[in-house]
Amino acid sequence: MRRNILKQLFAPTDMTVGTPWKSIAIFILPMLIGNIAQQMYNTVDTIVVGKYIGDNALSAVGSAGPIVNMLLVLFIGISAGATIMAAQYYGARNRESLSHTVGNCITITALCCVALIVVMLPLIEPLLVLLKTPQSILADCTAYLQICVVGIGGLAYYNILSGIIRGMGDSVSALIYLLVATVINIVLDIFFVAVLKMGVAGVALATVIAQVISSVCCVVKLARMRENFDLSLKHLKPIGSYMKTIVRLGLPAGLTQAIFSSAMIIVQSLTNSFGEQFIAANVVIMRVDGFAMMPNFSFGTALTTYAGQNIGAKKFDRVTQGAKQGTLMAVGCSSIITILILLFGKGLMHIFTDTQSLVELSYSLMKILAVGYIAMAVTQSLSGIMRGAGDTMTPMWISLITTVAVRVPVAYGISFLTRTEELPFGRQECIQISLLVSWVIGALLTAAFYLRGKWKDKAIQ
Repeated sequence: MRRNILKQLFAPTDMTVGTPWKSIAIFILPMLIGNIAQQMYNTVDTIVVGKYIGDNALSAVGSAGPIVNMLLVLFIGISAGATIMAAQYYGARNRESLSHTVGNCITITALCCVALIVVMLPLIEPLLVLLKTPQSILADCTAYLQICVVGIGGLAYYNILSGIIRGMGDSVSALIYLLVATVINIVLDIFFVAVLKMGVAGVALATVIAQVISSVCCVVKLARMRENFDLSLKHLKPIGSYMKTIVRLGLPAGLTQAIFSSAMIIVQSLTNSFGEQFIAANVVIMRVDGFAMMPNFSFGTALTTYAGQNIGAKKFDRVTQGAKQGTLMAVGCSSIITILILLFGKGLMHIFTDTQSLVELSYSLMKILAVGYIAMAVTQSLSGIMRGAGDTMTPMWISLITTVAVRVPVAYGISFLTRTEELPFGRQECIQISLLVSWVIGALLTAAFYLRGKWKDKAIQ
C-alpha cells in the first residue's frame, strides 16, 4: 500500500478532472516548495558572501545577476515551449508527439549550451566594463560569471527537463531533485568559501555543481517514464516540425526574458552609478524579492500546465474556471506576503548583512516594491493561462511595453529630474519606483487581453 501511495505521488497528474482549484492547489504545493529551494541557491550564496567575504563581494554577485539572467534567455524559451507542448500532448494522450518533444528539447538544449559557452566567455569582462562595474568588484564579478557560463548546462537542463515533467502534471519529482541539489549547494557553499577560502568563485562553483546534479536526476526520471512516452536515440534526432513548434511557443517567452534582462542590464548601469552600498542593497532586495515572487511564479507555471492539459483535452470551460480560481488564490497569497514584508522586512534584511546602514537602505527601498506583488499575482496567473493555451505572443508584447516603454524611461526620467549638487545621479528610489509602475501597468494590460479571449484560438492541436 505504501508503495502504491509513493507511486501515485511521483506519477503524472491528470488536471482535466476534479475541482479546478483543488487540482491547482495540489499541483502548486510541491512546486512552491521547489521554488523556495531554488531561491535558496541565490539566498545561501548571498548570506555566505555577505557574512564570510564582505559587502564588496556581495556587490560583485549582484552586478553579475542581470548578465546571468540574460544567459538563461535561450533556455527559458525552450523550457516554455517544452512545458506547453508536454501539457497539451499529455492531455491529448498523444504518446508519439510527446516522445519527439522530449527528445528534440534535449538535443536543442545541448546545441545552445555549446554555442553560448563559445560566444560568451571572451565577452564577459568587456561587458562588465561597458556596464561601468566598479573596479573594486570587477575581478570577482568576472570570475563568478566565467564559472556560471562554463556550467550553464546544469541550470539549462534542469529548467527544461523539469518543465517537461511538470507539464505532465508531476511537480513532486522536480521538487525532490531540487531539494537534494539545494542541500548540496549549501554544504559546498560553506566548504568552498568558509573552509577553502575560494571567495566568490567558490560560491559560483558550488551552485554549478548542485545544478548539474539536479539536471541528472531529471534525466533519470524521464528515462523511467516509459508508460507515458518513449526516449530513444531516434527521438533525439531533430525533426523540423517539432523544433519549429518549440521555437514558436518558446521564442516569445525567451524574448520576454531577454527584454526583461536587457532592461535590468540597462538599469544596472544606473544602479552602479550610485556606488557599492546601493548595489549591495539591491542584492539584498533581490533575494527577498525572489521569495516574495515565488507564489506568483508558481501559480503562473501551475496555470500553464492546467490550461495546457485541459485545452489538449478540449475542456475550455474548465480553463476559464481554473483561471478565476487560480488568480484569486494567487492574489490572496501575495496580499499576505505584502503585509509580512511591511511588518517584518527590516528583520529579513539583517539575515544578509550586519551593516546597519545597509539594512536601513534595503528596507526603505523594499517597502516601495511591496504592494507591487499583488499586481504581479494577476499578471503571472493570467499570463500562465494564455501561455498554456499556446498564446505566448501576448505576454511577450505586454512585457515589451512595460519594460522598454515604462520601466527604463521612468527610472532614468526620475533620476534626471531629481539631480542636485548633493545627488548628482538623482534619487536612488528611481529604480524601485520604475519597477512598481511597470508591474501595475502590466497587470492592467494582462487582465484586459485575457478578458478579450483571443488566446482560446491558439492551441497546437
